[in-house]
Amino acid sequence: MWDIAEIFKSSQSEEEVEGEQALMYLARHYKGLTVNACAHAIFFCRLLQCLPTSLVDNCSLKVGIIGGGHLGKQLAQALLTLSWAPCCSICISTRRPESLGKYLQEQGIGCFYNNAQLVAWADVVFLCCLPLHVLTVCSVVRPAIRKPCVVYSLVTAVPLRRLKQLLSYSAIVRPQYQCSGREPINEWGMKGTVTAALQDTAVVQATCPCSSQGKIRVNAKWLVAIFYAALNSTLKLLNDLCFPEHCPFCAEQKTSCPLFVLFSLPRTFPWFDLTAAQLRESPFSQLLENSESVRSHLALLYQKSFGDWPTEQHGLITVPYFV
Repeated sequence: MWDIAEIFKSSQSEEEVEGEQALMYLARHYKGLTVNACAHAIFFCRLLQCLPTSLVDNCSLKVGIIGGGHLGKQLAQALLTLSWAPCCSICISTRRPESLGKYLQEQGIGCFYNNAQLVAWADVVFLCCLPLHVLTVCSVVRPAIRKPCVVYSLVTAVPLRRLKQLLSYSAIVRPQYQCSGREPINEWGMKGTVTAALQDTAVVQATCPCSSQGKIRVNAKWLVAIFYAALNSTLKLLNDLCFPEHCPFCAEQKTSCPLFVLFSLPRTFPWFDLTAAQLRESPFSQLLENSESVRSHLALLYQKSFGDWPTEQHGLITVPYFV
């Protein structure tokens, strides 16, 4: 008996078959990029979640997403399911809250109607808007950004230098993806959601930034930037301890404190420029390039972040060692 698919295929012209194959490749390519983007965002948030963020208590990492379209919704769902983040710590800014979908609404995801308010609240802000909206979004949020908040751009059409210029800010992370000529076929879980795909060990391994086997690979400078971002978060805690708003010795404002004036102390410790870390070589980027052992440990750290977060019992070196 003839196979129906074969009969249909035989009735198509060669151009139609090639057109269908091209469309299928683009669909798989898009799904692969989305899975990678969400996987790397989850790893970054898990990394920051393990750091102390307050002198008073260990508050949850506050994640803001600008844009409630397909990518923004997929990212929110993946963070809720796989990063162990409570729904109260994730908020979306969108002009169409009714489009968020039943799942996100039932989970109680917060919704802002003001991008500036979202940025002022969040520790990490994911840009998931359309490229044509970037100029408007940046002009609105620029006055509201406060260090060490990280702007994590998933708008691939806008380069890093342009974002730095638009925001007048250097704590920006922008992953760059390279795709091999080989077609990404099965490893992205084409029939399921992004969240379902990232619950597959093979998919997680395929997205690992330290692997050379992935068909879609993120630039190694991305890994450098997120660890420097983690260091900036720690510097925030150190700044709060060493340079509080009121001097513990004289109960005066910083600007009038005689100790600060006498010794000409800085107001804060210097921050790492994340844009420079992605555009230039650094000791950490050279270490990543030259040390197979470091890459192996980071690969294990990455894979474990989608299950039980590794501790010293797993034989892993702690994060500060690498930086």
